[in-house]
Amino acid sequence: MIFGYARVSTKDQNLDSQLDALQKAGCEKIFMEKESGAKDDRPERQRMLDQLRAGDTVIVYKLDRFSRSMIDLIQKAEELRQRDIAFVSLTDGIATNTPTGKMQFNVFAAFAEFQRDIIRENTKAGLAAARARGRTGGRKQKLTPKQEKEIHTLYAKGDISVTQIATAYSVHRNTIYNIVGKKNKK
Repeated sequence: MIFGYARVSTKDQNLDSQLDALQKAGCEKIFMEKESGAKDDRPERQRMLDQLRAGDTVIVYKLDRFSRSMIDLIQKAEELRQRDIAFVSLTDGIATNTPTGKMQFNVFAAFAEFQRDIIRENTKAGLAAARARGRTGGRKQKLTPKQEKEIHTLYAKGDISVTQIATAYSVHRNTIYNIVGKKNKK
């Protein structure tokens, strides 16, 4: 079966040109969506993907109508390939059921993997540079080591409640329990 998928980003935009092209391409069932390209959640696309069977074909008007990023596109195309489902983009001239289309997607996949590797490398380098300068990730500590020692002493005495200690230091009760638990583990 030949499925079509059409999407526009806003409620004001019109699906007509995509629908005309998909019908002309022979789509037997067309799923339509008016969702922002930035959203991951595309219920109609997911409904279509759930209905696909081996031997089916998915046709889109343009690649960016189907997917929000190159990485997402490659992942979805790979899922379709593994399920023996062809993928066609009309305006981009890509059809994974042809040798040329398969090659194009393999090139895209290589670029997507390269992009992921570069991002990973840059992230590691940035974290290493920050550590070398004495900075670590995460939230800045709200309490000083001196304050933590005071809290541990107050808690150990047992004269005031955890709620009162938390209020005095402007922290949550869980913070007090974390400090006391951390001290006891040492």
